Amino acid sequence: MRNDTPSILVGNSSALTELKDEIARVAQSDAKVLITGESGTGKELVARQIHLQSTRSNRPFVPVNCAGLTETLLESELFGYVKGSFTGAHRDRPGKLEAADQGTIFLDEIGEMTPRMQGLLLRFLETGEVQKVGSDRIDRNVNVRVISATNRNLSEMVVAGQFREDLFYRINVIHLMTPPLRSRRDDIPVLVEHFLQWFANGRPGANGRAAQSNSYESNGGVATLATRKLTVPPDVLAVLVNYQWPGNVRELVNIIERLVVTGKHDTLSVADLPLEVRTQPHKPPRAMQERRRTIADDLYRRVAKDGESFWTAVYPLYMQREITKNNVREIVRRGLEEARGNYKIVARMFNLGADDYKRFLNFLRKHDCQLPFKEFR
Repeated sequence: MRNDTPSILVGNSSALTELKDEIARVAQSDAKVLITGESGTGKELVARQIHLQSTRSNRPFVPVNCAGLTETLLESELFGYVKGSFTGAHRDRPGKLEAADQGTIFLDEIGEMTPRMQGLLLRFLETGEVQKVGSDRIDRNVNVRVISATNRNLSEMVVAGQFREDLFYRINVIHLMTPPLRSRRDDIPVLVEHFLQWFANGRPGANGRAAQSNSYESNGGVATLATRKLTVPPDVLAVLVNYQWPGNVRELVNIIERLVVTGKHDTLSVADLPLEVRTQPHKPPRAMQERRRTIADDLYRRVAKDGESFWTAVYPLYMQREITKNNVREIVRRGLEEARGNYKIVARMFNLGADDYKRFLNFLRKHDCQLPFKEFR
């Protein structure tokens, strides 16, 4: 893998391959995109990939961290300001929306916007008009593709009155979810090799901006250079693969950098790994198990007990990446248990018509959700 390739998604797992395919499809339109996922899973990199594969790729990609600025600063950052609008405004300054004209703006952590800023953003999305802070007129119209991201549940925030429903529907035209690292363990050896090679080539560390262009994600900060390549034996790699990675790829990058900088030998041992990596057992956190069980319980009840169709209760959530393959497999597994391995009975239980049976099986095969029926007989 070339280390001078910008903005690459590293890995070949089924979860990442699906995401790459979705990015390629989404990039062909100008539709607004909402990217959700846990912190450290690479939401900005997904946004960059969408931009790079779009017709806007030769225009600016402008990221804005909505959580890192106060309301006043965020308004000035997005819309710009005119001279004299506040103390220190010695000249007119364009905002990030103007800078992104004909390109893409990435609004990271959009769930942290205040209600007033949500209203200002909604108005811009409806009109494309930019009015600078301190100005009494519309300064210009811009053509910008908007990609947003958050690690919060905006649907729950809408219900709680913390996020505008009309804004939510505006930004959520297409929804992508970045998978957590624990759901793509096959990629961990590839990622480890990639980042070791990155640091061995004397590239900036995981906290430097240049590292972001070739890794997964970064916070910005002081760069660290390394010029040696570590060897990771199988027992060390097994520990890394089995770790739960609550900080996802960002955590992996930081740990690899730490090992490169502080490692005493060129061949790593398990003792070199951080204590939390060495000691955490290989099983999902209890809260994660309970959440997965709750989702499957609810959806299975809806299709098998409440009379809803699989196509209306389960299929849309999966295609919008609101639920995972594991959720679908669990729903199918429960149906097979009750139907004693008969998929035709499962289809009837899930309120599918006779003409839907083949479509149902084709969906399960295509998305690797079909379970061997013999295990349930």
